[in-house]
Amino acid sequence: MAKLYVVGIGPGGREDMTFRAVNAVKNSQVIVGYTPYIEYLEELVEGKEIISTGMKGELERCKAAIESVKNGKDTAIVSTGDAGLYGMAGPILEMATDIDVEIVPGVTAAFSAAGELGSPIMHDFCSISLSDLLTPWELIEKRIEKASEADFVITIYNPRSRGRKKHIEKAVEIMLKHKLPSTPVGIVKNSGRSGQEQFITTLDDIDYERIDMLSVLIVGNSKTYVENGHMITPRGYNL
Repeated sequence: MAKLYVVGIGPGGREDMTFRAVNAVKNSQVIVGYTPYIEYLEELVEGKEIISTGMKGELERCKAAIESVKNGKDTAIVSTGDAGLYGMAGPILEMATDIDVEIVPGVTAAFSAAGELGSPIMHDFCSISLSDLLTPWELIEKRIEKASEADFVITIYNPRSRGRKKHIEKAVEIMLKHKLPSTPVGIVKNSGRSGQEQFITTLDDIDYERIDMLSVLIVGNSKTYVENGHMITPRGYNL
């Protein structure tokens, strides 16, 4: 019986893919994914059947992957980061009720960016996407409010696009009701791949023009500090 691998390929560089992810891609006859994600895989997909779509083609890709497996072909549908975090694992499991599915986890952008910034996620944290394509903005605002009030480290995905330039500014406005203006904020663009940029600022001094959809923000908690260029959130050890 053919198998469908739902693969998280990490932030995009081959060096950040897990062995399971590499093997799943190698063992598949068909690779399905968003066009730029497939390009990240380079020689791993040589000689394989490729099914790719542009932005907002998620369900189309899921249907194509399921159909490929039903036609007897081992297939991998790929997502950057982790397939179970804003990736394809959810819709595939909702749609594919009669085929063999294996979820292959990957390194999410939050952890990739955290490693580049230092150790900002050493304590309780949450991730919030500012994309309101599938989630009402009112609910996103509520989640930002509650996470800030609870002093979580907050990782923000999809912070700013051409059509949503003000969402990140509104999110910061909400966070500033509960977090100090001096709270460290790490911003990483193209984490783990070509063109990577990173900088550390504070919650009240963010340059929004440097943020786009390829950026990840990590907003510290009340204990987070910056030392020797590293963003550090103490775990609580008595050092």
